[in-house]
Amino acid sequence: MNETQTLLAETCNRLFTDLVTPDLLRVAEAGEWPADLWSALEENGLTRALVPEEQGGAGLGWQDVYPILYAAGYHAAPVPLAETIVAGWLLSRAGMEVPEGVISIAENEFALKLRGGDGDRRVSGQLEKIPWGESAGHVLAVNGYEKQNQFVLVDNSNVTFEPDRNIGREPRAAARISSAMPAALADVPAALNFDTIRHVGALARSVQMAGAISAVLDLCVQYASDRVQFGRPLAKFQAIQHQLAGLAAEAAAAQIAAQYACRSVDVSGSTIVAHPAIGVAKIRTGEAAGKAAAIGHQVHGAIGFTDEHRLHYSTRRLWSWRSEFGAESFWSTCLGETAMTSFANMSAESEGPALNTGTGADRFWWMISRP
Repeated sequence: MNETQTLLAETCNRLFTDLVTPDLLRVAEAGEWPADLWSALEENGLTRALVPEEQGGAGLGWQDVYPILYAAGYHAAPVPLAETIVAGWLLSRAGMEVPEGVISIAENEFALKLRGGDGDRRVSGQLEKIPWGESAGHVLAVNGYEKQNQFVLVDNSNVTFEPDRNIGREPRAAARISSAMPAALADVPAALNFDTIRHVGALARSVQMAGAISAVLDLCVQYASDRVQFGRPLAKFQAIQHQLAGLAAEAAAAQIAAQYACRSVDVSGSTIVAHPAIGVAKIRTGEAAGKAAAIGHQVHGAIGFTDEHRLHYSTRRLWSWRSEFGAESFWSTCLGETAMTSFANMSAESEGPALNTGTGADRFWWMISRP
């Protein structure tokens, strides 16, 4: 990590360690908004980390933001920090003003309908599973309008919410919008104009899952070292050692996949070009999440499910985040389709390296990495 990333990691870890207490997690999951935590995040400029400096943000890149999202996942921070950071990046890339406060994002694109002409456009439709919808000031969605995809920013005063929660007990509300005047509209930039919100949402969730998996690993190592069974710590048993080694490998793989995806977006400036790296990150962190949750609860036994223990705050979120913004099956299908399309184009154009050269992995990565 560079100096900025190290400073951000230290700041976030200190902030979340102080404020994300067991009591805060319990009251937040009971429905109380953690106002002090959110205020601290705003005061430190973390909610607008990806917004350019000229628009009042920190002007950071995805590699710089990685420690922020990683720490939020590690500590199971019960706030829509990832969603607000993602929304700020998308809005600023489209040249739109980034409003203050919480901004949520809608995964199901094109669910809204735009009607009317310039100056009198109205938006209607229903959005599903909006993260922290009722606590947000605005919701960002994507919709097609006259053959051009557009960002639609909706003020939540014009939205009717139906409260719900995911397995992690995080708010996920349905939103009904009827002939509302959009707070802002803008064309989606060409570099982002492909399943836009799902891509950046999947990237953010991958980093959060990498953090949560590391938290499960640390909890397991601590518990196995402290818990004595048959006269010796659990960590001395070979079976437990094998489980912890496997969990450590999964945590490392998740981190590398998420970091590479962040770097791909920074280098290319395009979620379309970075599409394979984002897909791989979501697949790999999702697989690691399932294994980490299983091993975590096997090592802890029944105590890991108790309300007093911290383990389930991480594992429940892993189970939820794994399916959000595309599960492994979705992204595996996307990568397969991308590879087949690239293969067909390559065969037709007779470009690039011959198919009978290099390893199978080399040929596959060459194909899916083409824009």
